[in-house]
Amino acid sequence: MSRYIGVDVPEPEKVCNDVNCPFHGSLRVRGRILTGTVVSHKMQKSVVVRRDYLSFVKKYKRYERKHSTIASHNPPCIDAREGDIVKIMECRPLSKTIAYVVIAKEKQPTEGKEQ
Repeated sequence: MSRYIGVDVPEPEKVCNDVNCPFHGSLRVRGRILTGTVVSHKMQKSVVVRRDYLSFVKKYKRYERKHSTIASHNPPCIDAREGDIVKIMECRPLSKTIAYVVIAKEKQPTEGKEQ
């Protein structure tokens, strides 16, 4: 049995007993919803998500590519791995660097292009 978190995302198939899970625990989510790619899952129950974006440089009238990395809590029911495209949402600070939680896996990247 999952709890509604206030965002239209699919509920995870697995059930976990993590208190910091927005679906099966008591963690409340709020604020921003961001999308990015998981670049590291070496921490316990945490992942590092990379966001790519464009920034306009007024002097040269062009855009430059930039990126930022965000540490996020990874509940066991979602279990995101490197290369997954995930949706993360803001929550209360869980540690010094973690103030976001993974709420959904968008899609699995395909290994090779099939024709």
